[in-house]
Amino acid sequence: AVVATSLASQVVFARSDNDHEPMELRIGYAAITWNDNLQGAMADISAVGFRGIQLRANTVKLIPDPFVIKSELAKHHLEFTALSSGDVAIDPAEEKDNLTLHEEHAKYLSKAGGLYLQLIGTFRANGSFTPEEYTRTGKLLTEIGKRAANYGVKVALHNHMGSIAQSPEQLARILDAADPRYVKLLLDVAHYKQGGGDPAVAITQYADRILFLHFKDVKPANNKIGYEFVELGHGTVDLPAVAAALRSIRYQGWAIVEFDREAQGSTRTPKESAELSKEYLQHTLGLEV
Repeated sequence: AVVATSLASQVVFARSDNDHEPMELRIGYAAITWNDNLQGAMADISAVGFRGIQLRANTVKLIPDPFVIKSELAKHHLEFTALSSGDVAIDPAEEKDNLTLHEEHAKYLSKAGGLYLQLIGTFRANGSFTPEEYTRTGKLLTEIGKRAANYGVKVALHNHMGSIAQSPEQLARILDAADPRYVKLLLDVAHYKQGGGDPAVAITQYADRILFLHFKDVKPANNKIGYEFVELGHGTVDLPAVAAALRSIRYQGWAIVEFDREAQGSTRTPKESAELSKEYLQHTLGLEV
């Protein structure tokens, strides 16, 4: 592969030997591993060399002024790629407040100079949903997408274990029910794998619907849920196939590396985990951060 860097935008282009057009891939990192330590997250993620960051909804409470977070991110040379906005409530009694919440997050994100709003479907312990609830989720996502568009923000549904969009089939039903003009896909490759799908196939299937991705890895574990998320290259996700699929569609956009938390008993710091994933991206996948 041939790689070249655009100095103006800090964007990395990766070109496969068989392609004549470049894949334009920007790689950021999610702040979730640092919990409420936003200053530590920004400092570490920037120091490791990532150029974008995904923040959680706790940011709005910790730093209520969006212009302050915009300034802080600029100091660390980080682009506000995405904000995790929370769940989409399908209970009609919660609809008004839930829609308002996501609209407020979109407004905050816009003022802070951010790009994308991440949404997750409703969680339910038994994993059982009615056909009407899939349709309702799609319609609610569309409404949020329309409201977010008023602030220049794009909305993406995050496929997530335990949610109404856990399996490939569930995800497809929701996306079919949502207006593609307002609702895109945040494809999390580890959740998709754990949910029973092949993320490389999904990249091709949803090439025109993907807004951005989560680079993530997962492996079986002897715990309550039977799996745990790990640093890139330490799990079972075929990440080389993911990278190849992105090259095949000449992907243009962001991928955020996400790692939820250190394993129990681990002495590794969030920064060290970020460094491990960066090393895997560069040395195994041939992607520059």
